[in-house]
Amino acid sequence: MAEEKLYLYPVWLRAWHGINAIGIVVLIVTGLNMQFSNPDYSFINFELAVNLHNICGIIVTIGYLVFIIGNIATPNKKYYRMKWKGLRKRLFKQFRFYTQGMFKGEKPPFPVSEKRKFNPLQKFSYVVVMYLFVPIAIVTGIALLFPELIIEEVYTVSGIFLTAILHASMGFLISIFLIVHLYVASIGKNPLNNFKSIITGWHHA
Repeated sequence: MAEEKLYLYPVWLRAWHGINAIGIVVLIVTGLNMQFSNPDYSFINFELAVNLHNICGIIVTIGYLVFIIGNIATPNKKYYRMKWKGLRKRLFKQFRFYTQGMFKGEKPPFPVSEKRKFNPLQKFSYVVVMYLFVPIAIVTGIALLFPELIIEEVYTVSGIFLTAILHASMGFLISIFLIVHLYVASIGKNPLNNFKSIITGWHHA
């Protein structure tokens, strides 16, 4: 049987994905460095970490706007449309495949096609991360960059403290997503197949 090739990743999406990936990794590393900073055992100089974090935050924010505009202006938006009817059943079916089926050699219940780039679990997680976690991280990051915008107190609790906690929480959740994302990307015909796809644009079905 001839191998089917699907062009799923246009140039703009691949460029955004690469820049965003590097930016997110730098944000995670510098964010952890600032969170657990110790003058005696500093992985990165604190001031340098702050500057890198701010610069990458701005780059990722601009990239996010590119992602949103790209999804509005191109057919890529169809891959993020959620079908709520029967969603729980589809999520469970895909979860069962990840935890049992693929270890038994079963075929994926939702194979990649021209109309479906993501399986239900992927789509759900991408929508939550890209349309909830990332926007919150960006808004709270901008607020921390310009603290005069933050409400001074919320029920006697410092507004800056609450904003920082929310920002760090989003960073933690995005970090977990990144780890899972890399693992799931290694599931395919071979561990590198999906990584090659995001570089070349072509998915080999």
